[in-house]
Amino acid sequence: MTTVELRSKSVEELKNELGNLKEALFNLKFRAMLGQLEDTSQFKKVKVDIARIHTILGERDLEIHKEP
Repeated sequence: MTTVELRSKSVEELKNELGNLKEALFNLKFRAMLGQLEDTSQFKKVKVDIARIHTILGERDLEIHKEP
């Protein structure tokens, strides 16, 4: 997901997306332990999306809005 897409979502939608991504990360770890995961680059993609959401939520908490 891109930052622009995430910034257009509400706080509630971001929290739901964050929950979904954390669940996806858990499933990736589980599949990796079982040896069923072929593309390990998915770990990085999911972690980056989680970090983006945390950053946007933090900015909104501090009422910091960056102008593009």
